[in-house]
Amino acid sequence: MESSSITDIRRTGVMLVLSSPSGAGKSSIARSLLDNVQGFELSISVTTRQRRPSEIAGMHYHFKTIREFEILRESGELLEWAEVHGNFYGTLRKPVEEAIVAGRDMLFDIDWQGAAQLRKAMPEDVVSIFILPPTMNELLARLKRRAEDPEDVIATRLKNARFEIEQWRDYDYVVINEDLDQAFQSVNAIVEAERLRRQRRPGLEDFVARLLSETPE
Repeated sequence: MESSSITDIRRTGVMLVLSSPSGAGKSSIARSLLDNVQGFELSISVTTRQRRPSEIAGMHYHFKTIREFEILRESGELLEWAEVHGNFYGTLRKPVEEAIVAGRDMLFDIDWQGAAQLRKAMPEDVVSIFILPPTMNELLARLKRRAEDPEDVIATRLKNARFEIEQWRDYDYVVINEDLDQAFQSVNAIVEAERLRRQRRPGLEDFVARLLSETPE
């Protein structure tokens, strides 16, 4: 009988949620995952926030008016939504559900409010990681180095960071981003382990059945 193979074991996708206060590094880690780990798709959020100069519509966010966002929310087309720093953010339901059933992994760069809603909506599929800065001074330095926000916005983000950090206990994993490369390696190790989780691999039933039917020669 033909030998069974691990390459064709069917599995469901991982919904990997990365959260952190602004400037702690979740977006940098997310980019590293997309560039270096095969099989991830970025869940592109919808937002009412103004586009930054470095951002491209449809690649970083789907930029919407407040009314457009309200229509999506009221029609049930959002899997989660939250108000952050005076702007609305949300995740489109249909592309996420289709990806997970098809075994494709989705990456979510969202805040703690959105993460909580995703865990409630799809608890078996979500793997959540909270990224912490090594110190508050380093967090402030990173916000300033980004050079995309005015001083008053930076002050608001730093103030809100303390409350956001308090949510760390709700996450499956916590990674302290003192060194970006090391933080990425830690996140990647979590991904590899979660992809192998038994409950996420329904194809193991067929694989084990084939394995047990083999007669060694």
